Amino acid sequence: MGSSLKSRGGTALLFLSLLLHCGWAYNGVYTEVQSGPLYRVMDSTLYLSCTVGGFKDVNATKEFQFRMFRPEKPSSEINIISTRDELFTYAMYSRRVMKKEITLEHVTPNSVLFTIRKLQKDDEGDYECSVVNSEVDYLGDYSAKTTVRVIDNSLSISSPVSSSLSHYQGDSLSITCQASSNTVQHTHLSFAWYHYESDPASAKPIISLDRDFTLNAGKGFEARYQAGLIGLDKMGEATYKLKMDLLELSDQGKIYCEAQEWIQDPDRSWYSISQKEAEASMLNVRAKEVAPDKSSLAARISVQETTLQEGQELSVTCSVDAHNLVEKFFSVAWLRENVELARMGPTGVLSVGPQYSSREKQGELRAARTGDRDYHLVLQPVRTQDGGQYVCRAWPQDRATDGSFTQGAAQDSPSQLVTISATESGLSVEMEQSLVKVDEGKKLQLTCKVQGIKGQLSVIWQRKTSSTSVSAVTDVVSVNQGGVMEMGGEFTERNVKATRPAADTFTLEMDEVTPSDSGVYQCDVSEWTIKSKTDIQKTSSQSQTASVTVTPLESFVTVKLWSRTTQVTVGQNVALMCSLKGSDLPMTVTWSLQRENTSSLDNILTWYANGDISWSGEHRRYQLERKSGQNGVHHSLLINGVSLREAGRYQCEPSVFLENRHKRLQSPGLLAVMVKNPVSTLYLTPTPALTTNINTDVGLKCSVNDPISSSSYFAVTWLVQQQGGNRTVVSADRDGGVTFGPRVEPSLEQRITMRRGKGPSFELNIRQARVSDSGLYLCRVVEWLQDPRGEWFALPPVQTKTELIIIEPPNDLGLSKNELHLSTREGEEVELECSLISGAANPSLFYTIAWLYTGSDPAVVKAPLVKLDHTGLLRYPENQDLRGLQARLRLSRPTHSSFRLGIQRAHDGDSGTYECQVEQYQLDHQGDWQLKASDGSGPIMLSVNVTEHNLSIANEDMELNLTRPQEVTIPCLITAGSSRESQFQVSWFWQKEAESERHTLFVAYRNSTLQNRFGKSDRLRFTHPNPHSFNLTIIEPVPADGGLYSCEVEEWVPSVSQGWRKVAVEMSGYSTLIVNTEGVAKAVSELGCTSGVWLGIVACIAICLLLVVVVLAFKLHRGHVPGTKKQKKSLWEEGHALNLKPSTEE
Repeated sequence: MGSSLKSRGGTALLFLSLLLHCGWAYNGVYTEVQSGPLYRVMDSTLYLSCTVGGFKDVNATKEFQFRMFRPEKPSSEINIISTRDELFTYAMYSRRVMKKEITLEHVTPNSVLFTIRKLQKDDEGDYECSVVNSEVDYLGDYSAKTTVRVIDNSLSISSPVSSSLSHYQGDSLSITCQASSNTVQHTHLSFAWYHYESDPASAKPIISLDRDFTLNAGKGFEARYQAGLIGLDKMGEATYKLKMDLLELSDQGKIYCEAQEWIQDPDRSWYSISQKEAEASMLNVRAKEVAPDKSSLAARISVQETTLQEGQELSVTCSVDAHNLVEKFFSVAWLRENVELARMGPTGVLSVGPQYSSREKQGELRAARTGDRDYHLVLQPVRTQDGGQYVCRAWPQDRATDGSFTQGAAQDSPSQLVTISATESGLSVEMEQSLVKVDEGKKLQLTCKVQGIKGQLSVIWQRKTSSTSVSAVTDVVSVNQGGVMEMGGEFTERNVKATRPAADTFTLEMDEVTPSDSGVYQCDVSEWTIKSKTDIQKTSSQSQTASVTVTPLESFVTVKLWSRTTQVTVGQNVALMCSLKGSDLPMTVTWSLQRENTSSLDNILTWYANGDISWSGEHRRYQLERKSGQNGVHHSLLINGVSLREAGRYQCEPSVFLENRHKRLQSPGLLAVMVKNPVSTLYLTPTPALTTNINTDVGLKCSVNDPISSSSYFAVTWLVQQQGGNRTVVSADRDGGVTFGPRVEPSLEQRITMRRGKGPSFELNIRQARVSDSGLYLCRVVEWLQDPRGEWFALPPVQTKTELIIIEPPNDLGLSKNELHLSTREGEEVELECSLISGAANPSLFYTIAWLYTGSDPAVVKAPLVKLDHTGLLRYPENQDLRGLQARLRLSRPTHSSFRLGIQRAHDGDSGTYECQVEQYQLDHQGDWQLKASDGSGPIMLSVNVTEHNLSIANEDMELNLTRPQEVTIPCLITAGSSRESQFQVSWFWQKEAESERHTLFVAYRNSTLQNRFGKSDRLRFTHPNPHSFNLTIIEPVPADGGLYSCEVEEWVPSVSQGWRKVAVEMSGYSTLIVNTEGVAKAVSELGCTSGVWLGIVACIAICLLLVVVVLAFKLHRGHVPGTKKQKKSLWEEGHALNLKPSTEE
């Protein structure tokens, strides 16, 4: 079981991985290209691979496109090549695409290789590879970018070895090669020595040093490398030395050195960006001479270079061959023109002839045994007298037991002619350009080509301010024959350098030139010959000049300051443009502002050439933007939400950082920006002319319409124009601070308020207005706005006026005298109203209202119930008899002309006569209440009625004749009640027809209690099918039950003051019951007459029933459960027993 589960789990995982592999975990298309930046040298080949994945159709060939974005225009795309559209290419690349210098080829259906042969400097930029979507869905990345940087090829390689070398078989070969690079980026060099016989294409590496500094022997040279016969040594920074011992005849051919420069791409892979080879040298290897017998020896001589000039190195190798060479001793001597230069004895001791002893002491002569058979002599530097026939002479040396040596016969090698000539310089110098023009701030580069080089070279770059002979000459930079660079005194702080990219080329580079750098530049090259270790002589000097003109920035850079809008309103935006044309130098732009009534310029901010920004003032209002285009560079100063403080004359001042200082260019002048306040659109809506009574509250409203802004603030001043002129009543500043006018009396200050409403609106309220308050009121509003700096400024004031007239009103208080009659039912709410006929319209008038009551009790006559005075004080006069009524009173004034008294849950004792007494008050100018008038209303008669009797029941008489046993129901149906809250008590009575005495049979009380007074509860049944229907049923009546039956209903209603109260009693009609016994006997007799007919039938039925009874008896006997109790017949139809109550009245 466990192995089965494991198998299933493994299958599920395999299936899931297959689903994911087949594309079910689809995340969209992705495009990949080599990560940048990629550094490649000019004239080399650029390869870019581009791969796409995520398409549903993996096998479909995808179409690719390549574009580029140049650094000076990063937003402008240039179409280069496409795999499907030949017209895709822009014109600047069409020629190179047609010549197959630029290609785009499919490697797989989902990948391509983009190639540019002979990279140009203009090919530097961002390259984008994009794939054309061939499917319906569009999800993922369909393009990828990388950056390519094109740099100069600064790799140089040269070999000072003669073009022809001659050696014997078995000799040692030692040659050097110089290789170096001035690339700024971090690169590695690899170096190799190659050999070929005749065809350069068949060249094979002898030994190489890769970029990781690992030595590797070439194919065919491994064994000699392992034996230590081949080696490669790096001496110093740029010299590589090849050493080959025991030369073989197969080594004859041409030997050259090769260097490669490598750079590491962002993906951590190494890429060869440059490769150069030095000129090959011919190596001739002659067969070695063999000694004729065992006792003899053979000597031979080899000279590395036979034709030399003074100062060069002469290398002479003597080789000795003999049988059992290792076991023998030899003395070897070097002779020139039969004069011994030096001799090395059998023990390795060197002795030098008298002609060369001084040179040996100076280190110009040295000799050593380099192998079992090789002896090496070096003269450096050689002199002309060192030329002539050179011979190697060897003597065998026999060693005695005492350690002494016996010299044998000498053996000379063939002579070798060495020619040493005095240095005759063929040096010539040529400037690539004799007239050079360069823009200020750019780089000056001068190139000086040298030919006829024989010795070591030095160069001095000099400058004269003019071409005249009297002009002072200033040294710029020099490089001596040892490669040491020295700056001229005036240029020590300048970015100047002199390089020698090739053996025949000297360059001068000077960054950020200025007009003061104009003049005549001279390249002075000197050739040097080494006479001795301490004697180096200049043999020749040649120079050439070039005239350099530096064009000042002002002559080709134009600056323009402009704006589309120079007159703006507070809060608007302004854009100032400073356009720079004519130069791509990084420039610094400083923005300044000259405010009104000042002559000085205040710096706002500075945009530096490196993108940094420095702020000189408040910078929240300013933003900078820089855009580069075909028409130059545009610097924009954006002022967001100008205020009056931004008004003034603006200036943009460009500068270029040259010679460690900012050089200011000519300013385009000042551009004035005028800022004005917005034009007010505010208007006011006043209160119409107003005439009102004295001592009333007056409100004058001044509504503001169409403000400039929804966030505007307002300052409001109310003035009154009277006979004495205008005077300020009250004013409120924009923050809501209220102040009264200087001529406003203290009494008026207490009566005046001002408030702000919606809209906004401003309302002047005068409490208890007086006649002296009359006049023409002016509302003056000043709109305040906040500029973007948060500073407030005011717009011109706007005003409107309202005329106010205060008059003294006449006394016309009057109440309705009509007599009113009201009737209500007990428990309900009733309202009594007292109406003003006149005098209610004046809001300055206040009233005291008192309600009086006269009841049925003679002691209660016009007794005060409640009083609400003119100050709002409510009082209930003390009266023990009216306390219950006072607790249920409610006063209200729904309108100015009506006063209402509400009585809640009216009692029958509330009936009586009600009157209201009104007094009119008004405040005088001193604030005291004055009684103006009083009046009383007509009487209001209130009648509170208890619940009316409205009970009725069905009272039809009926007769019931019974001839066989059956049930009889005596109904009692209520057809109408007095109240919905009524409860009923129902009683049934029986009496004989000849008697008048009634007997109570049954009573159903209103609390649902039942009472049976018949004596036999098992023969009566009570039902109550609905709230108004009551039934009494007699079960199996007998003749003695005959007689008159009736029911009586009592109605009870709840009373507010008395609780439950019986309001009505009604009797039903009579139901006559006759139980006929003769009818029952007659029925039995008729049955007997027909017994003969039915006897047979009955007998059959009896037999069947007997069988059934027997079967049932048997089953009952088996299923009988003891303890079962027989149920009696119930009085209730529902089967519940009746609870009887003793005969007592409620």
